[in-house]
Amino acid sequence: MKKSNTIITLSILPFLVNCAGQGQLGIKLQPTTVTETVLHDTDDPALWIDPEDASKSIIIGTDKDTDGGLYAFDLDGKIINKVLGLKRPNNVDIEYGFTLNGKKIDIAAVTERETNKVKLYTLPDLKEVGEFSVFDGEAERGPMGISMYRNPDTGEIYAVVGRKSGPADGYLWQYKLTEKEGKISGEVVRKFGKYSGLKEIESIAVDDEMGYIYYSDEQFGVHQYFADPAKGNEEIAVFGKGDFKSDVEGISIYPTSASTGYILVSNQQKDTFNIYARENPAKGLIAEIPVSTSESDGSEVTNVNLGPKFPKGVFVAMSNGRVFHLYDWRIIEEKIKAHMK
Repeated sequence: MKKSNTIITLSILPFLVNCAGQGQLGIKLQPTTVTETVLHDTDDPALWIDPEDASKSIIIGTDKDTDGGLYAFDLDGKIINKVLGLKRPNNVDIEYGFTLNGKKIDIAAVTERETNKVKLYTLPDLKEVGEFSVFDGEAERGPMGISMYRNPDTGEIYAVVGRKSGPADGYLWQYKLTEKEGKISGEVVRKFGKYSGLKEIESIAVDDEMGYIYYSDEQFGVHQYFADPAKGNEEIAVFGKGDFKSDVEGISIYPTSASTGYILVSNQQKDTFNIYARENPAKGLIAEIPVSTSESDGSEVTNVNLGPKFPKGVFVAMSNGRVFHLYDWRIIEEKIKAHMK
């Protein structure tokens, strides 16, 4: 386990190292950059793209503990800002262009598990701008997963929230973000989502462009629903059943066009990421990528050119050792294409 705060930047080549015990997978990808360490336990990252200079984009990540925090890292992995004293922050996600006090701002939403709240912060400066309680009136609360959705037609922004445990149906609650007395709040607009009961649901991802919600039912599979509440609560598909060693974890979505791309899902106990086609994930596994990242819970990806180090985007994954790993998307893409030949 890494204990120093040294930033590790690896050469773009060779990317790959021999790895014993990987069977037919053969090799593990090495991260391009490893972040500085947090105090306790990294859990989930999000990416904020700087609209003026994408090379100055930042990674937002949670440090999960009773005395936890929310961290901002630059693309070299250096800690550039942090919010401390959060009560077991679990997952984080971001959305762009919420109108608060007449001004459009970008926001990060974080689940604070021990207070049963979602907290909201401005980006990139991490100033708190609101909070709201979740799963009110329920015996099982403990918020964990969160993902944001912006309706492309109305501009309305929602938070989809999961929890440590819950009912067989209606496990996830979706909140519409609203302005209330100069702060951001949330009002529940639907309760949906099937749950196997096998373990828990943590990772949630929303594909704004295609209008889908995906979430990991940890020892079962990945569920797919419509993101727009107006389209109903019927499950569209379940995929990944039987593809994972144990827990189905972090989900991230890499577009290659408006309707194509890849869905990456952490095969946590195997230290691999399972890859599915964005246009039809239920068709089945198309690749499995072994990584140096250990026991990864959360991940995020972008296809935006972030400069010379990440010209086709970056894939970010939480790893044991209190760090996040940053992978040049080109090395992920190379492995996916090799599997698909």
